[in-house]
Amino acid sequence: MQANGFVHKYPDNVDTDVIIPARYLNTPDAKELAAHCMEDIDPDFVKKVQPGDIMVGGANFGCGSSREHAPLAIKTAGVSCVIAATFARIFYRNAINIGLPILECPAASEAIQAGDKVHVDFDTGVITDETTGQTFQAQPFPPFIQEIIKAGGLMNSIRQ
Repeated sequence: MQANGFVHKYPDNVDTDVIIPARYLNTPDAKELAAHCMEDIDPDFVKKVQPGDIMVGGANFGCGSSREHAPLAIKTAGVSCVIAATFARIFYRNAINIGLPILECPAASEAIQAGDKVHVDFDTGVITDETTGQTFQAQPFPPFIQEIIKAGGLMNSIRQ
């Protein structure tokens, strides 16, 4: 599995209330959630994001509440992968549950800039910043978790 896209970059401690503000949590519609993704920190995000783009965050990405709405909003907005220095534990698990590929890589998180074009190989964990030519090594998920993500999430994986 691979991802290619342009980067949208965010700082440390981006919490789930910034990813999808609580005022929108009364809808079960993933597309409606995606329409408000990141609007409190980056009001133009939904206008700029293109299918396949990559989100890069700092440390503790996805901290805050335990809602699956946050990774779901990111995935439904078209983001193909989130790279961060570290993820909050519950966001990490929720991303796997809904099939959003994520990678922890502090060096990539620091070096990659907004607008860079990035290629990710999920099998090897190699992240290539095609804009600068730099490569970074993240720890890839084990095959069973890669299968969950490929299936589109835990429930789809179980159904298969």
